[in-house]
Amino acid sequence: MTDPAAITGIAQIAISVKDMGPALAFYRDVLGLTFLFQPGPGLAFLQCGDTRLMLATPNNEKEPRSDPILYFRVADIRAAYDQIRARGAKPRMEPHVVARLETRDVWLAHFDDPDGHVVSLMSEAPR
Repeated sequence: MTDPAAITGIAQIAISVKDMGPALAFYRDVLGLTFLFQPGPGLAFLQCGDTRLMLATPNNEKEPRSDPILYFRVADIRAAYDQIRARGAKPRMEPHVVARLETRDVWLAHFDDPDGHVVSLMSEAPR
């Protein structure tokens, strides 16, 4: 039986961009990634194989982040969160629903790595 708390791949990568228009055009039209949806002017999602790419303009920052955020896919986000926290990771945000889609809910939880980079867990649970 597979451990439901095990990381099974990278679900999503977030890239901070200065200007959504040119960035979206580049990833969609130049690189040819499949456009998924754009829930607001500063956020867009594209598909790259099994991995989703999130483009986001900075909220309170003047410049985009230089490092991407990796979203590791897990089957059971609560079990994975508890296990990783018990192993000594510094939690940034507990598991929570970030999107209620037609057939599933998207859950995220965040930790800091030793250098202060955001490391995220992602789970998509059927509704």
